[in-house]
Amino acid sequence: MITLDTRISGGDVLLPDGVRRVDLGLKDGKVAGVYAPGTAPDAAQTIDATGKTSLPGIVDIHFHVRAPAYPERGTVLSETSAAAAGGVTTLFEMPISKPCCSTPEELARRHNHFSENSVIDFALYAAPGDLTKASRDKMMDIGCIAWKIFTTPSPAGRADEFEGLAFPDEADQLRALQLLADTGLPIVVHAESAALLAHFEDAAKALDPADAATHGKSRPAICEAVAVAKLLTMNITAQAKLHIAHVTSAQTVQVLRGFAGTSDFTAETCPQYLFTTEKDVARAGIYAKVNPPIRHQEDQDALWQAIEDSVINYVTTDHAPFAKAEKQAAEGNFPAAPPGVPGVEFILPAMLDAVACGRLTLKRAHDLICANGTRRYGLYPHKGALLPGSAADVTIVDLAGETVISAKTLHTHAREVAHLFEGRHLRGKVTQTILRGNTVFLDGEVTGPQGAGAFVIPHSGT
Repeated sequence: MITLDTRISGGDVLLPDGVRRVDLGLKDGKVAGVYAPGTAPDAAQTIDATGKTSLPGIVDIHFHVRAPAYPERGTVLSETSAAAAGGVTTLFEMPISKPCCSTPEELARRHNHFSENSVIDFALYAAPGDLTKASRDKMMDIGCIAWKIFTTPSPAGRADEFEGLAFPDEADQLRALQLLADTGLPIVVHAESAALLAHFEDAAKALDPADAATHGKSRPAICEAVAVAKLLTMNITAQAKLHIAHVTSAQTVQVLRGFAGTSDFTAETCPQYLFTTEKDVARAGIYAKVNPPIRHQEDQDALWQAIEDSVINYVTTDHAPFAKAEKQAAEGNFPAAPPGVPGVEFILPAMLDAVACGRLTLKRAHDLICANGTRRYGLYPHKGALLPGSAADVTIVDLAGETVISAKTLHTHAREVAHLFEGRHLRGKVTQTILRGNTVFLDGEVTGPQGAGAFVIPHSGT
């Protein structure tokens, strides 16, 4: 009889067909079997999950560390430790780095850096760089998980971080979609109209920079909606595997609805847009500045409706840590403040809280933050499911427990700038995170070693 490495017994397990009371067997880094209670083989260790629920380890498909640049904002070690504490077992790192991850050389360098430091599994986005097939194919050979572009210009003073990533010219956007369509990999786009941004940012110079509303007025929803409409129109021709990042507004939801069925496109939103509004930004100040901006209650309502209607099927963190000194230096000046908030320790408890409130089923919540992403990126069922042969990535949660977001308990290096979510009481708590059969987080403590994470490539898992 098979001897398991680990048996998880006594609790519920989220399987593809729903939640069931079964035992899980783990062996050699994979799920060995799903067993009726009390029928699993002997195991070297048993985890008593009575009163708890085991989920497939969360896969966050939109994450920023920027490492090895800017260690003062957070390192691969600090931010993947935070991810493990949030129940995330795999992250997809975006290509903003210094220099930009838009060449094969930089992609290889980041791969090596993450391999040496990550606590959890990781995948890497690439930017299309010089828009040549030669560079594209070399980055695919290294194993990039997908592509990322911005429709906005490089921020002032950060040209090297966005070289080969920012394409404000629409002709270049179309070229990128056409070049990358043949790869079969998703193309994720930060979509805001460069021309409209320039117009509204110029107009906002006359407004009070200390007013939280100024940021939203400098990047109103129409900037996002117009850019998305143009991209979806281009994609009728390009027929790329397009994915719209961090949708924020009711206007953009209308655009997504209008283009349904015209090409292969999907869309995501983030917890900051689902659980906060501009009123929370006013309370938290520049610490809550993100791009695109957090908007109004009617926008939040439209995003939830879009989730209910399956217009939006992905929720990601867009985790983006900054140093306290950077945020503090822009006190009272929203235009000058760096955009981004830490969110990887918030996403799962927040979605569990939505389940507790009856807004989502547990399966739908997990699909939004994990399984749908692994399907879209070609990793399912190796990642995103607990089936025989799947990776033994398990997040154990207490659905009746409570998570209180506090700088005192967060693991992200950016804990002191997590003002947007500070003090939130959420029903649902991560108690244990297991990566390929090994516990990397347990009862408040990160236990996974530096360098434990493996590189995830398309269509094969790790």
